[in-house]
Amino acid sequence: MEKKNLDWSGIGFGYIQTEQRYVSNFKDGAWDNGCLTEDSTVVLNECAGVLQYAQTCFEGLKAYTTEDGRTVTFRPDLNAERMFDTAKRLEMPSFPKERFIDAVKQVIKANEAYVPPFGSGASLYLRPYMFGTNPVIGVKPATEYQFRIFVTPVGPYFKGGAKPLTLCVSDFDRAAPHGTGHIKAGLNYAMSLHAIVSAHADGYDENMYLDAATRTKVEETGGANFLFVTKDNKVVTPKSSSILPSITRRSLITVARDYLGLEAEEREVSFDEVKDFAECGLCGTAAVISPVGKIVDHGNEICLPSGMNEMGPVTKKLYDTLTGIQMGRIEPPKGWIVEI
Repeated sequence: MEKKNLDWSGIGFGYIQTEQRYVSNFKDGAWDNGCLTEDSTVVLNECAGVLQYAQTCFEGLKAYTTEDGRTVTFRPDLNAERMFDTAKRLEMPSFPKERFIDAVKQVIKANEAYVPPFGSGASLYLRPYMFGTNPVIGVKPATEYQFRIFVTPVGPYFKGGAKPLTLCVSDFDRAAPHGTGHIKAGLNYAMSLHAIVSAHADGYDENMYLDAATRTKVEETGGANFLFVTKDNKVVTPKSSSILPSITRRSLITVARDYLGLEAEEREVSFDEVKDFAECGLCGTAAVISPVGKIVDHGNEICLPSGMNEMGPVTKKLYDTLTGIQMGRIEPPKGWIVEI
């Protein structure tokens, strides 16, 4: 497959329109057969449920060119499961998991020329999403929906790539107990926008959100889970019913245990513990792992021993191993890599 003539190493994390996207509509209690289309526009009634009551959810995953030239994607079954669960929580019709995976394969194949070449540092980002389409004026779920997937080639999520980030402890709450923090709903990200713009204006790269109930435990950032490394090389990730179950985080726990022989655990993490960790990173589909060098709590600086110049040694091993699996350099666990 001949690739598009793009500056693969120079693209950032932004939208570049590609040629095909997948669309399926839900009406009269059933999903239609779905199809690929070149039309990138979405036409909605002014009273559509998504516009009035934010009834929308999304996913994110990537496709890669491996070292031996294959086109693959990473664990789409987990994205299908998470979107299935998200839709149920938002009173939306769940898109069948097997059809989700088939749609992912179709849209990657149709846009294979946009999958960046191996070694470029870029990947093809897939954005599956769903939204209520019919007019809804009373507060209730829509009865008609559209499921779509578009793709766009992307570079690193954070400018500067793997340069350690500086975070601030946010005064805002990301999600309430028993709320929607555990699902990938658009409304969760809408409420984080003011907080991230404020953080950037103050010179920080991202926010650290604490739990809304006690403000004593680490939750996540606006778009990624935390991963910590203790001074004796144990990998620790925060556990909470109000944070998103990151596919990347779950994969890194497996990598830590099964590939690197490290002890790894998911548990509640007190903010008071953060000063005692050796390394910290943000993990998610977009960034994989972005190292954190400093966390500022209302003027009080917590400087991680790993420093502000590069990833810590354990974080680097985790990153290299997971990306090695994704790029075909390292043998994956069964079912992790789906070839297109």
